[in-house]
Amino acid sequence: MIKVKLDSSCLAWPLFFLFSTLDKSTMKSLKELYRIGKGPSSSHTMGPQRAAKLFLQRCGNASSYEVTLYGSLAATGKGHMTDVAIEEVIQPYHSVKIIWEPQTFLSFHPNGMKFVGKDVDGDILDEWTVFSIGGGALSEGNGDQDELGAKDVYELNKLGDIQNWCYENGRSYWEYVEKCEGPEIWDFLANIWKTMKEAIERGLEHEGVLPGPLKLPRKAANYYTKANGYRASLQSRGLVYAYALAVSEENASGGIIVTAPTCGACGVLPAVLYHMHKAHEMGEQRILRALATAGLVGNVVKQNASISGADVGCQGEVGVACAMASAAACQLFGGSPSQVEYAAEMGLEHHLGMTCDPVCGLVQIPCIERNAFAAARALDADLYASFSDGHHRVSFDRVVEVMRQTGHDLPSLYKETSEGGLAKGFKSKF
Repeated sequence: MIKVKLDSSCLAWPLFFLFSTLDKSTMKSLKELYRIGKGPSSSHTMGPQRAAKLFLQRCGNASSYEVTLYGSLAATGKGHMTDVAIEEVIQPYHSVKIIWEPQTFLSFHPNGMKFVGKDVDGDILDEWTVFSIGGGALSEGNGDQDELGAKDVYELNKLGDIQNWCYENGRSYWEYVEKCEGPEIWDFLANIWKTMKEAIERGLEHEGVLPGPLKLPRKAANYYTKANGYRASLQSRGLVYAYALAVSEENASGGIIVTAPTCGACGVLPAVLYHMHKAHEMGEQRILRALATAGLVGNVVKQNASISGADVGCQGEVGVACAMASAAACQLFGGSPSQVEYAAEMGLEHHLGMTCDPVCGLVQIPCIERNAFAAARALDADLYASFSDGHHRVSFDRVVEVMRQTGHDLPSLYKETSEGGLAKGFKSKF
C-alpha cells in the first residue's frame, strides 16, 4: 500500500482519495460479522466464551485454570457476565480463577485476557493472551486484521470502490456479496434472518424485569400494543421502536440474537428489516439481499476501523448498526448504489462521537433505547437519501476513518468502562 503523509491543508485530501483506492487489503466473510449466540455482549460474553473453548482444546490436560481480564473486560465484565461465560466452559471439567485488572490496558486492544493452565503442583503448562476485538471476533494481536479462524474473501474493502464496481458492472451491492461469498451465502443469511425474526417475536411476548441491579422493566410488548392503537403514520414508528426494543431486551436477558454488528447494537437492523417485511410486504429474498448489503457496510467498518465499543465507543456499535440498516432500507426502497452509500454515510456520520457508557456495566441503559432511536434514524437516513440524487460531499469511507480516529481520541472512561458519562455516579451491586 502507498502511504501519503497528510498535512492540515485541504489540498491534501484529493490526493488522499486518489491513493485510498489503491488499498487492496481483503475483507473477511459476512459469516464472521453475523454471529448467532447468547447476549448480552459480543465482545464481553461471546468472545471470552469462545476464547475459553479454544484454550480448553489447546490445554486440556491442566488441573486448574486462571483467567486474567484486562481493561474494559474487567471494568464491565460483571455486568456483561464475562466471568459466567468463561466458567460455563471450564468449570464443568476443572477449577478456574478469574482475576480482574480494570486499570491495566494491554497495548493492542482494551479487551485483553490471559488464560493460564497449571498442573497439580501449580506449575504453568501453557498460557495464552488473546483479545476480544468486537462482534465475537478474537485476535492474538499480531496485526490490525489478525482475526482467529477468519478467511479473506473480499477483494475490495472500501465502499467507494465497491460502489464503482457496481456501476461498472451494472450490479448491486448484494451481487458483489454473492460474487465473493458464493451462492451458499444465501442459506447462511436465511438462517440469520430466521434468528432475527424469532428474537423479535420472543421479545414481543416476554414481559417482566430485566436481570441485574437496575430492575429495568421490559417495554417491547407495551410499545407494540400501544403502537397498534395509533394512526398509520405514528403506528409505523411505534412498531419499529417495539421491534428494536424486543431484540435488545432479549439480548439484555441473555437470549439468542444475531450480532449486527454486535450484541449491544443487535436490535437496529432486525427492527428495520422486520418492519419492511411486515408493513411494506417485502419478500424474503429481497430481505436477504438487503441483509447482504447491510453486512457489506458493517464489514467495511470492521475492516477499516472498529465495531468494538471498548475501542471506539458506541459509534462503532449503534452507529454502525444504523449505517447497516440505513443501507438495507434504501436498497429495499429501490435506491441506487450511490443513494445506498449516502444513506449508510448519514447513518454513521450522525452518530460520530457517541460514547459507550453502560450504567452498571449492563447492556440496558442507554443501550436499549439507543437501538430503538437508531432504527428510526435509519429510516430517516433512507428517506433523506432517496430524496437526493445520491451525490454528496463526504463519503462513507471518509466517515469511517473519522469514526476510527474520533474513537481513539476518546478517553478510556467513555469506552465501555462504566467510569464516565451516563454511567458515572451509579454503583454496581454485583
